[in-house]
Amino acid sequence: MDPIIWEREPPELRSPVLVASFSGWNDAASAAGTALGAIGASLETELVARIDPEEFFDFQANRPTIEISGGTMENVEWPDNLIVAAKAEGAERDLLLISGTEPSTRWRTFCTSVLDVAEACGVESVVTFGSLIADVAHTRPVPITGLATDDAMIEQLGFEDVAYEGPTGILGIFHAACRERGLTAASLWAAVPHYAAAVPNPKAGLALLRRLEGMIGIAVEASDLEQAAVAFEHQVTEAVAANPEIKEMVEQLEEQQDEVAGFSQEDVPSGDTIAREFQRFLRQQND
Repeated sequence: MDPIIWEREPPELRSPVLVASFSGWNDAASAAGTALGAIGASLETELVARIDPEEFFDFQANRPTIEISGGTMENVEWPDNLIVAAKAEGAERDLLLISGTEPSTRWRTFCTSVLDVAEACGVESVVTFGSLIADVAHTRPVPITGLATDDAMIEQLGFEDVAYEGPTGILGIFHAACRERGLTAASLWAAVPHYAAAVPNPKAGLALLRRLEGMIGIAVEASDLEQAAVAFEHQVTEAVAANPEIKEMVEQLEEQQDEVAGFSQEDVPSGDTIAREFQRFLRQQND
């Protein structure tokens, strides 16, 4: 059975870029999903296709939800991945957006299905959003790291030469699938503070969005996200200031980022230590 459910004929798009994010392991503090949601809210969008969840999800891990009204079952919402076309007025290119949940199984088949839709819509390049927990301060600019399929794009984006061996999420597999198909692809990752990772981080989402704008030349109206980012930083600053131990830890992280070389690992508390202390502090608050 073909897992692609087309909602319409593949649209004719202008030099389209596929932008993707998936909730779950790849989306700490919901920053990646927030960035993609802001794009969809700003531009004119139309549903193109969806990926049938039946073959890709463990429904005990990602349970469907139901809606009951007046004692009657009204609707069942399944975990899914939607692909929409987004057009920016006055821009020279369009976007194809996919957002949803990281699948539980058959990742290679899933990635193939998404890229089949992308190629049918004439996609020329791919950008993925991710976010990760890191030793960073909420008061400082959000670090954006990533990888790309070619050296020219790495240089254009200003990525550092990093090396990594270890587990990956669906974005790592998706990026590899793009490379195998010869599609130019970049993966942008925002670093979010570990001591505030339990709540959505609009500041990190905004940083991802602004980096994308510089890459593809499409401006996204995101005043609501900008206001949310300011409010987020203010609220976290107030919470941190109320606890001297947390405040001292955050100040050390600020100095570490400001000085680049920073403190030694012995001087900076671990992420787990800060997270436990911050959670303990929040439990003590009435509001």
